[in-house]
Amino acid sequence: MVSMDEQVLLSLIQKVKNGLLDENELVRQIKAMPFRDLGEVKFDTHRALRKGFAEIVYCPGKSESQLESIASALVDAEANILFSRATAGQYEIIHRHLTDAVFHEKARLIGVRRNELPPCPGLTVITAGSSDVPVAEEAAVTAEYMGCTIERLYDVGVAGIHRLLAHVDVLQRSRAIVAVAGMEGALPSVVGGLVSCPVVAVPTSTGYGANLGGIAPLLTMLNSCASGISVMNIDNGLGAGYFAALVVRQSK
Repeated sequence: MVSMDEQVLLSLIQKVKNGLLDENELVRQIKAMPFRDLGEVKFDTHRALRKGFAEIVYCPGKSESQLESIASALVDAEANILFSRATAGQYEIIHRHLTDAVFHEKARLIGVRRNELPPCPGLTVITAGSSDVPVAEEAAVTAEYMGCTIERLYDVGVAGIHRLLAHVDVLQRSRAIVAVAGMEGALPSVVGGLVSCPVVAVPTSTGYGANLGGIAPLLTMLNSCASGISVMNIDNGLGAGYFAALVVRQSK
């Protein structure tokens, strides 16, 4: 049976053959083609055409049947696939249909690598403390599936700033840096004063009471006097990795 997407595509191709549609308009319409309707889920099958990377599936709150329908729809996908904030149980559900899926437990990501992208070096991911590593790993693994090679520097926060300064050479040759910190969130400001590349700051909910679940480091990062810093939402490693990967890939 020909799917709705295939019917639309065949119709567009026929219009090009008949001279009713030029090639540029064909490309524009393909990029705007509809999502795949899976009932409760409307999966954006053409996001990679528009954004450069396929839709990332957010797992929390999704039922077993929803995850199964999404995984089944992706069996023949050629692009790299990511499921975010996943549990081991959700991995078992997805793995039944996507047998090449890998569970990155620390990053809470399920990944399927179908497209070996040309390696793109220059992205460094750093954390203030070891408690910030899960958010940093979410950023690093996301960027790896987008083709970046990652330099990881963990537990180099300002409470022992000599640990950070020992790696200044790595920081200064980076094309972009993801800096992940909880507590008061000072790390991105310090890094921003040492490097010329963009710094993507990620506040985490790690910290004692006045950390306020990540609001304290968020405000610190938003108020940084160092230039070249962009700030993600609290614990948003995925957004940071995605954004930093775009920066690095476009800086080649």
